[in-house]
Amino acid sequence: MNLCVRSYLKPNFINSFFRLSTSVSEIGEASEQVIFEDADDTQAKEAELEKKRNKSRLSSAHFNLTHGRRPYETPMCLAHKTVKYNRKLYGKYGSASGINPSLCWPSKQDIQEKLEYESVAFPYTIQQMMQMAAEKRKAQQLKIETREKEVAAKFDKLAQWKKELKDKINKKTADAQAAKDKRERLVEEVRRHFGFKLDPRDERFQEMLAKREKEQKKLEKLAKKEAKEKMMIAKLQQQNAELK
Repeated sequence: MNLCVRSYLKPNFINSFFRLSTSVSEIGEASEQVIFEDADDTQAKEAELEKKRNKSRLSSAHFNLTHGRRPYETPMCLAHKTVKYNRKLYGKYGSASGINPSLCWPSKQDIQEKLEYESVAFPYTIQQMMQMAAEKRKAQQLKIETREKEVAAKFDKLAQWKKELKDKINKKTADAQAAKDKRERLVEEVRRHFGFKLDPRDERFQEMLAKREKEQKKLEKLAKKEAKEKMMIAKLQQQNAELK
């Protein structure tokens, strides 16, 4: 009977041990699987948490800008692929931008274009520009000095010009007074011609006044001609005397 019991218990014990070993191995594999799954999902969970923490409702590009990061990780348009844009990114964010710094150096074509532009925009050397500036200053100074001399010379003639202007005004005043006196004299002569008082607006008076004015102009013209002839004769006589 003891043998039978022993033989009965032995297989059951082996089977139980096998089942226990299987359960432990399955638990270990499950634990390893959970660990691997946690490691893979950590980054996704952190991203999800970061997204939930962002209460500003800013776009990802604006959010990155406010936190001092480059706005886009990948180019979003053709402009983001240009050299100029990538140089600006590196200049602002440095190595954190992920841009190769060699891109910031100009190419041979850029250098050649720059040299051509400078040769057209700045054709003179520094020495030539300094010389041109000195000549320009010299010309300006000469112009100022010339202007000052002209002002000084005109200031010296100011008294003479005042006298000439005064004489001119006096002459005009005298001529106007002489013309007035002349007309009054003619009017008086016409009145004496008729021998009685006559209205100056009368047609006969106006005709006689016009006739007298015409005669007076003729006499004045003859007087000027005679004065001119006398002047020429005196000038010729003076020349003949100098020749002798």
